[in-house]
Amino acid sequence: MRLRALLDTDALGLKLLGGEEELDRTVRGVMTTDLRDPSRYLSGGELVLTGLAWRRGPADSEPFVRILVQAGVAALAAGEAELGDVPEDLVLACARHRLPLFAVNESVAFATITEHVVRQVSGERAGDLAAVVDRHRRMMTSGPAGGGPDVVLDLLGSDLDLRAWLLSPAGRLIAGPKVAGPALPAGVCAKLAAEHLAAGRTGRRGPHRVALGGTTYSLFPIRSSGRSPQAARDVRETVLSEWLLAVEADAGDWPEERLDLLHGVTQLIAVERDRRDAARTVRRRLAQEVLELVQTGAPPAEIAARLRVAAPVLLPGLGAAPHWQVVVARVEWDDAPAGPGVPGAPGGPAGVPAEGPGGRRTGGTVDGGPVAQSLLEEILVDPLSTGPEPSDRIAVAHTGGEAIALVPLPAVSSEHDGSESGILADALLEAVRDPLSAGLDDDGRLTLGVSAAVHSAEGLRGALEEARHARRVAAARPGRVCAAGHQELASHVLLLPFVPDDVRRAFTARLLDPLKDYDSRHRAELIPTLEAFLDCDGSWTRCATRLHLHVNTLRYRVGRIEQLTGRDLSRLEDKLDFFLALRMS
Repeated sequence: MRLRALLDTDALGLKLLGGEEELDRTVRGVMTTDLRDPSRYLSGGELVLTGLAWRRGPADSEPFVRILVQAGVAALAAGEAELGDVPEDLVLACARHRLPLFAVNESVAFATITEHVVRQVSGERAGDLAAVVDRHRRMMTSGPAGGGPDVVLDLLGSDLDLRAWLLSPAGRLIAGPKVAGPALPAGVCAKLAAEHLAAGRTGRRGPHRVALGGTTYSLFPIRSSGRSPQAARDVRETVLSEWLLAVEADAGDWPEERLDLLHGVTQLIAVERDRRDAARTVRRRLAQEVLELVQTGAPPAEIAARLRVAAPVLLPGLGAAPHWQVVVARVEWDDAPAGPGVPGAPGGPAGVPAEGPGGRRTGGTVDGGPVAQSLLEEILVDPLSTGPEPSDRIAVAHTGGEAIALVPLPAVSSEHDGSESGILADALLEAVRDPLSAGLDDDGRLTLGVSAAVHSAEGLRGALEEARHARRVAAARPGRVCAAGHQELASHVLLLPFVPDDVRRAFTARLLDPLKDYDSRHRAELIPTLEAFLDCDGSWTRCATRLHLHVNTLRYRVGRIEQLTGRDLSRLEDKLDFFLALRMS
């Protein structure tokens, strides 16, 4: 039972003196004591009743409360019969340690409270066992098929007094209880998803218990219905696509019957997951058909006709033809052998380096295509869309180990406007980077590339190639989860990631090390001066103003730079070399 239920029973004569925010704590038993140190008789979760005979003075309250908190009791109830009002020093000590404190009216016997708590706790435990079959029947008849996961979560709250949330592997809140109470913050959702993915990679069987901010959660994986945990060839094929049920409770002390019930709940939710996956089949097929037309060089008119079929499905009710963006994703693992896209491998494009730091490669025993497809559908969920599932506006296909998303955008006034109003690579992974990095652990990697928006079928082939090139730029960066956008393909940023590390170090050392050494010895600030001079396009006046220097002082510093490096900052080639060296450093 919960503490707040005690206040709802007038016959108990309880008055709350502190700890209102902790009233959702669970009471597992009751104990009456006047010992100064009752810790040996406490196991946690008790409502402790005391007549305050242990208190000889104000200094006794703090150590007594500290002992109770360390033992994990649920709350303290102090009788008023001995001292009248509960002493202020006890109230303050309980407030400091966030221990709920009740005052017991002198007209109420401790035996009355004890009998009530024991009866309630025993009844709940018996009810858990007696009602398992009935709850299974109710959930099967009124569960996901009739109202989605929310119905099951509401039944968990009403029948078992358990608050639970359904989360995606990226930490998106899919469903939660409708009962009163604070919503689960997005940051907590992300941390729970990260903990679940990290635990899942170890192969340990759920539930996994996690403590966050003083609250314990039990995390239950939601696996595809009808599939055993051992059915997958590799845990990496499933862990990044599983939903999870986060329950605000410690399942470590649950009886076997309650655990069985929660596993039954996960099976019901898995049926709903499979139903939603099946609903994506049409959108996936549309994306696959468009992709095949684009890659085989089909006439633009044929592609446009297929897009006209896709638009009403992805954006129902939209009057004008939408713009489109393409997003390409690839999931790769360290144990994969060489494949297309790797220098020296068959089919690898000339001049394209090994994917990522350390020569990460594509292909392998784990098929990354379906995993990337599932992740891309999750990452691209539009929280503002309407419908049974926010992902109903995303069409994702997978081929050759990569996933390709066709993302419709509402029609805009121009193609340039479309690129500004669409998906931005920088923001795409912000909310999901930590959870997915935990799921990828130390041997997996996710890279994404985002194209500009296009307004016709003619531009779709170019958008696909643009997204693929952007993904290669992302793959050349460090990190488990990386993305790059089309904006980065129009500048030196496209070239710099592909410069080998040893060449990069030699180039920057030759130009900048003499300046750094001089600065360290003389505090001359030659490096900041060089940066400002290039940023001002070589303008002596603007650079001197920015650095708050006399022009002659600036000329002296630039002269020293040229002397130390043997370069001439009046020449475009030398300016460009310094610019690139600063960027690569």
